[in-house]
Amino acid sequence: GGGPDGGSLSGDGEAFGDRSLSQGLSVLVGLALCVTMLGLGCAVELGQLGHQLRRPVGLLLALLAQFVAMPLLAFLLALIFALDEVAAVAVLLCGCCPGGNLSNLMSVLVDGDMNLSIIMTASSTLLALFLMPLCLWIYSRHWINTALVRLLPLGAVSLTLGSTLLPIGLGVLIRYRHPRAADLLVKISLWSLLVTLVILFILTGTMLGPDLLAHIPASVYAIAVLMPLAGYALGYGLATVFKMPPHCRRTVSLETGCQNVQLCTAILKLTFPPELIGGMYMFPLLYALFQSAEAGLFVLVYKMYGRDSYKQDTLGEEEDTDISYKKLKEEEVADTSYGTVTTEEHNSIQMEPTQTAL
Repeated sequence: GGGPDGGSLSGDGEAFGDRSLSQGLSVLVGLALCVTMLGLGCAVELGQLGHQLRRPVGLLLALLAQFVAMPLLAFLLALIFALDEVAAVAVLLCGCCPGGNLSNLMSVLVDGDMNLSIIMTASSTLLALFLMPLCLWIYSRHWINTALVRLLPLGAVSLTLGSTLLPIGLGVLIRYRHPRAADLLVKISLWSLLVTLVILFILTGTMLGPDLLAHIPASVYAIAVLMPLAGYALGYGLATVFKMPPHCRRTVSLETGCQNVQLCTAILKLTFPPELIGGMYMFPLLYALFQSAEAGLFVLVYKMYGRDSYKQDTLGEEEDTDISYKKLKEEEVADTSYGTVTTEEHNSIQMEPTQTAL
């Protein structure tokens, strides 16, 4: 219940009572999640995993960004905007999700560290098996006196998370055996992200009817706008604390703000009662809309103002390399003689050894 001033997302949930539409939507969400996780697995190389295990910076950043910063941010926003338990659970669930594939695409566009991006996404997805239910349990205590939170299906959430291991493992195997096929599947998964979101918006809007906007309170829109934006800022600050170079800071920023909305929608659709899913289902879709728009603005600003400095830094590194190479060549030319020839009296020739600098 609750109107636009109350912060509820549960309105019009009965629209999802149509069994055929609900089942079709569940199938679509499940397939989209499988394709996304398969693409994530295809982007992971075993050699990169071994390197990260030796120097687990990406793993640590994924842990701090996705399971410390984002859940706390979601919890604070839910308190600040005084959301009811239905809206709060939707926001918390989105905040506790691991990183999404959108960050990998955006990292390419801002000249980020792709290895770091992929490792952070994969690490947060695996860590979510244990930490996502834990974070949900911890932060939902504030609403523990409500029926929804007391019946929060943490077991079903864990089961849904566990089901993602199969497509991820299959993707890693495809990358190991057939790299070209893996590259194609990664592209397909990225395109499926866009197509799936568009279809979900259309279907959800159709099922909820023309009064959809009236039943979504302004506080939900505000959180959907602020949460990814704050996530990007928190990620950049976190990378700055770790004294990472600029291209890695941009990568961590995108990895923090971009959530796996396919996983969030799948959990909402597959684990909660149909009478509640109507309104709750809209928050991850709104989050996906605004996280994409804000990431697009991030890329646009970088292309307009940050690209030149990136090129100058790269050029400076190349110039330093050329100067060092020239000096090395000069030293090699000066030091290749093992002795000099001198002419003394009586037409005698003598070899004088000279010290060669190494």
